[in-house]
Amino acid sequence: MWRPLSREPEHGAKPDLMGQPEQRGSPGRSWCSGVTCVPAAPPHAVSCPLLSRWGILFSHPRDFTPVCTTELGQAAKLAPEFSKRNVKMIALSIDSVEDHLGWSKDINAYNGDQPEQTLPFPIIADAKRELAVQLGMLDPDERDKDGMPLTARVVFVFGPDKKLKLSILYPATTGRNFDEILRVVDSLQLTAYKKVATPVNWKPGDSVMVIPSLPDDEAKKLFPKGIFTKDLPSGKKYLRYTPQPE
Repeated sequence: MWRPLSREPEHGAKPDLMGQPEQRGSPGRSWCSGVTCVPAAPPHAVSCPLLSRWGILFSHPRDFTPVCTTELGQAAKLAPEFSKRNVKMIALSIDSVEDHLGWSKDINAYNGDQPEQTLPFPIIADAKRELAVQLGMLDPDERDKDGMPLTARVVFVFGPDKKLKLSILYPATTGRNFDEILRVVDSLQLTAYKKVATPVNWKPGDSVMVIPSLPDDEAKKLFPKGIFTKDLPSGKKYLRYTPQPE
């Protein structure tokens, strides 16, 4: 059964990104030690660990499959937006580097670009499914023609502290909404540094909510643009809104 990543994997895990020397024991590096991947196009050089950056790891069932091709095409289009947010993108699929290179041509062609072998992010070649197993990415129901389990459409977002901030699981038959993933990243980054929460359907620029643990007097000092409370039948003043802080 699929399980969310609850902690960083052990050091020395198998499936360093291509061109990266072994650095056993480096903080936050363990999950990508021993990985082989198709490097990204310059200036998006492969680097691991993520250093002080945010990171997103998104897995795919197989190369040369229809839904995955549309997803990676959209991810490539949105790569500049993720870069603006200091987010390192890394994809994963359970095929070989050779397959990844050929598939990258198809993805670029799908986007209406030149069919080149490079994308604005690396693709991990997890042909033995070792990393997929380690991170709990295998779909318990979807299998290939040989009966081997496929990787599910998993999204992991990591913070600069190398800790998992978000995990989303999609079945193989449902493509991800990368605009929604970008919105979630905006929320994660905002709420990581400000004492606010984002309400339902929030978009950047919308009002946010003051976290319940913050007393009113402290909230007034932190949010000089004002706090607006919605009256409720209970009489409790827990719906506290404020303009999005800078």
